[in-house]
Amino acid sequence: MPRRFFGLLLALSDADVMRVLTIVMAETLAAGSAVTEALGNHLNVDIGAYWQPDDAFFDLLRDREIANLILADVAGKHVADGNVSEKVKTQKKIIRDCLAGENGRQKIDNWLPRWMKFPVESYTNRGGFRTADQWAKVRSLLVSE
Repeated sequence: MPRRFFGLLLALSDADVMRVLTIVMAETLAAGSAVTEALGNHLNVDIGAYWQPDDAFFDLLRDREIANLILADVAGKHVADGNVSEKVKTQKKIIRDCLAGENGRQKIDNWLPRWMKFPVESYTNRGGFRTADQWAKVRSLLVSE
């Protein structure tokens, strides 16, 4: 199989081989690793061009504090403070309304959760956020202060 694959690559143009190489490299990078964080920051990757919150995102959002902090990101601190004691389900509904521009909410375009940005950010100071820990390891190599 490897010889056959190599033969197929030989038949491609250099530009096509580079496209294949890009995909293979991207598929082998471990999400949240120091290398991924370094590359994402160095290349100024805009995940928002390729991702938007979907049902899976909202299904996994279960933490009330995080939901309220995301609500503050998309609707402002005043709205978040006014809904701080609401159920996560209610806060997620408001977030969805803001992202879609529904139910009288101003539409927010190109929003990303803090943990999907380059450089990565955390919503809390709870600690144990591996991706942020990995970014801390390589930050000094890429950011002059």
